[in-house]
Amino acid sequence: MHNAIPIDVICMHSKDGDMVPLRIRVLDEEGLYQSFNIKEYRELSHQGTHTRPDDVYVTNETLIFECKINVFGKTKLICLYYEPNRIVWKMTS
Repeated sequence: MHNAIPIDVICMHSKDGDMVPLRIRVLDEEGLYQSFNIKEYRELSHQGTHTRPDDVYVTNETLIFECKINVFGKTKLICLYYEPNRIVWKMTS
């Protein structure tokens, strides 16, 4: 994943086994952690192996979530990528 940065994610696992991202935590330019609640999300997983528009290479196993967060009063669209074989979350904006 070229442009994706590693992040911390709090997620929920539904009774059906689905994963739902709830909150992210990222390191800012000053080395401080900033946390953001996920306001809305859309899952875009299981579309085969390909390179996404943000230049992130994904496989059919990668979970992809397009999310909206509120940053200083403005809505921002981000993409979260979860690699289950590596247990790693990454983000692009």
